[in-house]
Amino acid sequence: MNLQDWIGRSETVDDIATATPYAALAATLDWPKTPGKDRPPPGTPLPRLWHWLYFLPINRQSDIGPDGHARRGGFMPPVPLPRRMWAGSDFAFHTPLLIGDSLQRTSTIADVKEKSGRTGSLIFVKVRHEIRRNGAAEVALTEHHNIVYRAAPQPDDVTPAPQATAEESTWERRITPDDVLLFRYSALTFNGHRIHYDRKYVTEVEGYPGLVVHGPLIATLLMDLLRRQLPDATVARFEFKALRPTFDIHPFSVHGQPSADGKTVHLWGRDHEGWLTMDATATLA
Repeated sequence: MNLQDWIGRSETVDDIATATPYAALAATLDWPKTPGKDRPPPGTPLPRLWHWLYFLPINRQSDIGPDGHARRGGFMPPVPLPRRMWAGSDFAFHTPLLIGDSLQRTSTIADVKEKSGRTGSLIFVKVRHEIRRNGAAEVALTEHHNIVYRAAPQPDDVTPAPQATAEESTWERRITPDDVLLFRYSALTFNGHRIHYDRKYVTEVEGYPGLVVHGPLIATLLMDLLRRQLPDATVARFEFKALRPTFDIHPFSVHGQPSADGKTVHLWGRDHEGWLTMDATATLA
């Protein structure tokens, strides 16, 4: 089996940007309610990254593997390593997605690479997503999604050295994660990965100290911080890299620092010990 054979494979999925997932994520992120408007009206722009509420992975229960993900194979390459994590993504936002839009996403395996790390083999899979709205030929949103697969934990694994975060930030928000927050985000994105809600599995099988906070949730919180601080700003590009797992057993924080020229915003996540967990940059239009 040659995993390189999966490069170039693609699939297309259709969806509609309905109002209820938008309202549910807004509640999960603690946005105040608008009296008399529990759901956003048609034409409401989706905040950046909220497209993750759509094109959900609809897999039959009998197709789910022991980690809660769909069994390997099909569109995604059948990587034999058991641990799967979201390593990072980059986005180009061309045209706003609106509530009520008919959406189409074409996903393509862009690259598969194998590397050797401190804990053994690593396999990186890059998937390119292109989203179009209302039958248009032009792409409204381009996303490159980077996934890393790792071997099962071993007693002699070497933990990568943590990175310190910037000491100062103009913006900061403290987040206290718990089972309910992680469950709600898993439910909204139909994410069955057990590391986010099954404490017995995540500690005894995957060897983590607590439930893992979703990388996409942290990225969403970073963009949400920017949206709260610069509500009229238009983000043209965004990229993030996950550097260190965040667990629900301690609070963490998200930070932002606009550049002097106002063209970019440096965003990052920091754990309770002050270590960098996610590094991101937003480019403003």
